Amino acid sequence: MSSESMGPLVLRAQRGDQAAIEALYQQFAQPIYRYVAYRVATAADAEDLTAEVFVSMLKGLPSYRQTGVPFEAWLYRIASARIADHYRRMRTRPQADLADDLADSATLPEDRILALQEIETLRRALRQLTDEEQTLVILRFVERKSHQEVADVLGRTPKAVRSMQYRALIRLASLLGSEEKVRHYLRGEKS
Repeated sequence: MSSESMGPLVLRAQRGDQAAIEALYQQFAQPIYRYVAYRVATAADAEDLTAEVFVSMLKGLPSYRQTGVPFEAWLYRIASARIADHYRRMRTRPQADLADDLADSATLPEDRILALQEIETLRRALRQLTDEEQTLVILRFVERKSHQEVADVLGRTPKAVRSMQYRALIRLASLLGSEEKVRHYLRGEKS
């Protein structure tokens, strides 16, 4: 659903139309959950925080104003704030337990173990990026959002997002110990 067609649905939801609220939830629950799941330690935490995002959405709907920025960007900002609150409550950033629902159950056990180890390594590296860089990387490469969509979420220009993306990928590559390979990728070279 495009952001233009989202406007009437949001207006109906603001007036308390339960079907419109349910439609918004159905539209955005999975992407918000995936975004949260990459940022927190457990699937249970991701589920709880996703629920908090939609409770916050319900509370905030009466004062929400359509400004031309997609409604989805507002939800990602709420999700980012709930994640920050979660870590403030915990006072530390714990090592992540690997969520069972992120693995493909059709793979061989040894392939699955390797994939789980790779996901855990990536999560640890991601947590060393700033919150804004984490959001950018997840939205661009997990959710496959455009530079414009990420710019809307972060409140930046697409050009600034591209620059931030470049720096975040270089930093992530350094954290993962694969700087040279990523430098080739970023230059468009095949290795």
